[in-house]
Parts: sequence; structure tokens; C-alpha cells
Amino acid sequence: MFEIREYTMEKMKDPYGILSGERFELYLEMEVDEEDELHTEEGVRLRVVYVKEQSGASRIVKYEFLNAGSGAYIDMEMTEEEEAFIDAFCKERLELPLEE
Repeated sequence: MFEIREYTMEKMKDPYGILSGERFELYLEMEVDEEDELHTEEGVRLRVVYVKEQSGASRIVKYEFLNAGSGAYIDMEMTEEEEAFIDAFCKERLELPLEE
């Protein structure tokens, strides 16, 4: 498992209006245990694309782990427990006002 040290969130623009709901891009700076196979010396960042539908439902659309130093993609998947943790984190952040 990992911890979130800090994050940024930005509303994604849809200039053509073809996407349903609102989409947000979050970058989560992760604290990963040294024994975890996800751990890198440079650190790990998680990019999450999150959608909030007009119905009020919300979900993770896409995520990817990145090497915090180089930005290189890390080919790993989250466990169900980790994904539920990230989903709850994102959902909670959407309740807060966005800083412009």
C-alpha cells in the first residue's frame, strides 16, 4: 500500500462538448514503502483521470503510475483495495472548491 503526500487537481477542458460529465486530472505524489515493487528512488506519481457524471456518479476513468524523476510510465496496476482508496480520495477532493 502507499500514502498520498500531496496532490494537484485540474478540471479538464472539453472544447467540443462531446464528453459526458466533468473530467478532472489529478497528480498524486506517492509515498511507497521501500519493500514494495512499485518503489523507485526518484519517487512515484500517480496520474488519475476522474469523471463526475451529471447523475452525480463518479469514477476513475484512467490511471497510470509515473516515475516522479523522469516522468516515465511504470507498468503496474492497483489492487482493488488501492483503487477503492484512490477512488475515495478523489471523490472527497471533488467536494472541495477548485482553486482557479
